[in-house]
Amino acid sequence: MTDTPDADKADAATASGADADEREMARRQFAEDLSIIWEGAGTNRMDGRVLGYLMIMDRPYISSADLAAALHASAGAVSMATRRLLDTNFIRRHSVPGDRSHYFRAEEDPWGSFLATEKNHFDREIEVIEDALELLGPDESAARVRLTNGRDYLHWIHGYHHKMLADWQAHKHERDARASAKE
Repeated sequence: MTDTPDADKADAATASGADADEREMARRQFAEDLSIIWEGAGTNRMDGRVLGYLMIMDRPYISSADLAAALHASAGAVSMATRRLLDTNFIRRHSVPGDRSHYFRAEEDPWGSFLATEKNHFDREIEVIEDALELLGPDESAARVRLTNGRDYLHWIHGYHHKMLADWQAHKHERDARASAKE
């Protein structure tokens, strides 16, 4: 791989030869396992592979070229996946001064970050449904019921996201406090 020299030195210092190969195979397997779960949920499989690899790797960031090499994927597939993962806040872009390559890292809490920004998706969906409601004629009552239920559900879940995110943050705080108390 051609990631940063410091990252390569860190990898070499923590593992050698067969151990490093075994750890790399385990990282790749984790990425594949996560990708299958994502695909089953209707999400792009490559997104799951990229996120899985970024979550389990030891380096603070990795280049898109190294992601493609590690995942045996095309540069285009990695580029599209990183774009989607950036849009949903599962990953972050990292810049290296003087280097034009694209580098990425997983969010510390990708699901919490996603939850915090998922409301943007709901806002867009609500807007589309409200536009459709305006198009309906007075005799289209079945469609009106479905669209009204969809809009109102999205409003409801949008409001509930704030509570879920606060509950998640409190849960993490309590978990970390318990872990600190055990140390």
